[in-house]
Amino acid sequence: MPRSPVSIVTLAVAAAAGCTAVQGLAWLPPWKLSAVMGVLALAVAMCASKAWIRLPAVLVMFAAWSAIHGAIAMDARWPGTRDGEDVVITGHVVDLPRRIGADTSFVLAPDKRGGADAPVGRVRLTWYRAAAPPTTCERWRLTVRLRRPRGTLNPGGGDSERVALQRRIVATGYVRAGPGNARLSSATCVDGWRDRIGHALDARIGVHDARILKALAIGDTRGLDAADWDIARATGVSHLIAISGFHVGIAAGGGVLLARLLYVCLPWLALTLPRQMAQAAAGLFAAGAYGVLAGLGLPTIRSLLMIAIVVLAGFGRRRADGTSLLALALLAVLIVDPLAVLAPGFWLSFGGVGFLMLCVTPRATGWRGWLGTLWRAQAAMSIALLPMSLWLFGSASLVGFAANLVAAPLVSFIVVPLVLCGCVVLAWPAFSGVLLSPAAWLLSWLWRLLAAMADWPGARVSVAESGLLPLALATCGAAWLFAPRGLPLRSYGALLFLPLVLPPRDSPTHGAFRTWVLDVGQGLAVLVRTRSHTLVYDAGPAYAGGQDAGAGIVLPSVTALGIDPVDTLVVSHGDSDHAGGATSIVTRYPRAARLSGEPWRLRFEAERCVPGTTWSWDGVTFRFVDVPAPKAGKTSGNDRSCVLAVEGTSGRLLLTGDLGNKAERLMTAASLASPLPTVTTIAHHGSRHSSDTVWLRAVRPKLAIASAGWRNRFGHPHPSIVDRHAAMGVDVYVTNRSGAVRIDFPANAPPYVEREWRRPVNRYWHD
Repeated sequence: MPRSPVSIVTLAVAAAAGCTAVQGLAWLPPWKLSAVMGVLALAVAMCASKAWIRLPAVLVMFAAWSAIHGAIAMDARWPGTRDGEDVVITGHVVDLPRRIGADTSFVLAPDKRGGADAPVGRVRLTWYRAAAPPTTCERWRLTVRLRRPRGTLNPGGGDSERVALQRRIVATGYVRAGPGNARLSSATCVDGWRDRIGHALDARIGVHDARILKALAIGDTRGLDAADWDIARATGVSHLIAISGFHVGIAAGGGVLLARLLYVCLPWLALTLPRQMAQAAAGLFAAGAYGVLAGLGLPTIRSLLMIAIVVLAGFGRRRADGTSLLALALLAVLIVDPLAVLAPGFWLSFGGVGFLMLCVTPRATGWRGWLGTLWRAQAAMSIALLPMSLWLFGSASLVGFAANLVAAPLVSFIVVPLVLCGCVVLAWPAFSGVLLSPAAWLLSWLWRLLAAMADWPGARVSVAESGLLPLALATCGAAWLFAPRGLPLRSYGALLFLPLVLPPRDSPTHGAFRTWVLDVGQGLAVLVRTRSHTLVYDAGPAYAGGQDAGAGIVLPSVTALGIDPVDTLVVSHGDSDHAGGATSIVTRYPRAARLSGEPWRLRFEAERCVPGTTWSWDGVTFRFVDVPAPKAGKTSGNDRSCVLAVEGTSGRLLLTGDLGNKAERLMTAASLASPLPTVTTIAHHGSRHSSDTVWLRAVRPKLAIASAGWRNRFGHPHPSIVDRHAAMGVDVYVTNRSGAVRIDFPANAPPYVEREWRRPVNRYWHD
């Protein structure tokens, strides 16, 4: 019986579906069982004659392949029972170390024969105040304190545990000071060449002007700060900064052009090797060299695979269409690394190029046809990637179309060729300066334009978190909009975007409210939502390198939950673990009211929270509770924390900041007592110097939440505090174990915990 034909595109889709399906599992079978399933599926796929049998077999085969990789990667992770253990490891530095002030962050690949105590995969380390920080390609012996990869889990937030799995990071930690730390040797490697090229670019045109050139030339984004990335995201040009597949094509074109010039100068070479083959090989070599120097990111690998397939097809006297090339590249990526589906760049890269191939074809020749194709291609990419960007990141840019019409041709056809040629002749400053200086000037002018466009209306569009169905409908709508002429009602494709951009809202009723105690590590951030208003109480800590929980956790959560804008920001006091992210909140919502117990310690203007101040939103009352000052002595910063009571018709929330037991003893029982069932945050993250028995008897909470970092050095929450709450019948939740916690306060029922973001475990890479 003849075999039913199955296209390479269908096989690639089945393979991607299999690899993706595994990532939705809460646990993985042992890798040996997955291997047996994969072998059986391979046998069925090879022997079956019907396409409807072979395609499911391919799906199962790639699902098993992905499960094998996932299980092996999880088995290699640092055991949680050994968290905080000091280990001596020997290995070499990979990738490009990042300097953050006086600290250095880098990835160390331990030697394969590192001993029984050493980790069996890459570890991400930080060396605080390193006098002689490690550089690329060096081999070191270090005493490090390791822990299993673990991050915060919040609505709309990133998932660092998933990123660690995809990048095969088995442990994180920091270098311990000690005499045994020593640089053992230096070597030559590709990352070392990248680092030297970056330093040479800094020397030629200045560190500030070279930061974007380095990203384009060698994929070195270390010089870009948070403001640069914000401009790139707001204008939709991030794909140009991170080396895109099109830039690899430009490098390949340069190789083809050089080969053609060589044959013009030496025509007798055609007697030895046909010119077409030499051009193809030169293009592949140039693209490969550029890809290696660029760090071999996913778009780079995809483009290299497609170019390699074109070259091999040419050597075999065969032609392959673009869709088949993309499908073969997809299969190759999934065979090499089936966990690539965990990276957002995987979907943006293959999805964007696939949509472009299916929906945009040249309709005319000449420069007008080229401009028309460029216009349609940019419009298609902007609209096609809009649903995926909203789903993956919670935000997108409506000015990206206009920004890319200017930036894409300028960067791809002028700046990138100038930068690449300038890097080739870096050894000759006179020649490199002629090429790099115009490129730097053009990029500087372009960046000023993009910075202005980032402030346009629509530069940062956000929607509430939604499921896969709205994403699928919006993607189909984009395809419908750009379908070939003749398909009726193409403009109606825009209607399929409505479920994504206008998701259903489940707002609290009058007199009810909701709160989310976010997982910000060792700090505090709480969201409170009434029917039509939002309050943020504290904004989490600031991190090294200019990052903070306000921008990285609080704002994405507000967006994902669909509860923006923020009407009021309360910063309990000025400590960094409570106020570190507040500036980001104020920057995004400058009209929000600002209140604090220590406004003079903040970086923005705020009013002091006055005890007894009361206001009402949607039938919910907000009141600052009186915290009397001591009669003698100085009030500590913690005891100046604003204590906020939020009272609905059937429940009360008490937000306590870092209040200590000295201030608690000064508070009166009358100001703390309430007939309503009470939920409280445990003061000072569960410090043993807070929440004494007298205070708990006055408050009488039913639920309590401690916001504390995983295995934090303070031991918060202290076991005695947890036991004290438990002895009084109080259910205690800790964010480092629960993730973000949502508590509902209905209008006609007592408050209850509606969801914990880390429980139940719904992904196998979460502990």
